[in-house]
Amino acid sequence: MKAKLLLILVLLFAFPSIVEAQCAMCRAVVESEAEGGTAEGINNGIVYLMAVPYVLIAGLFYFIYRKMRG
Repeated sequence: MKAKLLLILVLLFAFPSIVEAQCAMCRAVVESEAEGGTAEGINNGIVYLMAVPYVLIAGLFYFIYRKMRG
């Protein structure tokens, strides 16, 4: 397991252009659009992706609180 993780990390550091390729494409699309609809959609997607872990952790803490309380 550690060997696979090490191999993945080495490949990511060896080929950084592959890792950042999609980010550059998204940035080019967002910058080329004049209306800003795509940028707003990407920003909303980021917010939703960022919110999910917080909701899961809050649910976990609520579950633990209910178990400890009674």
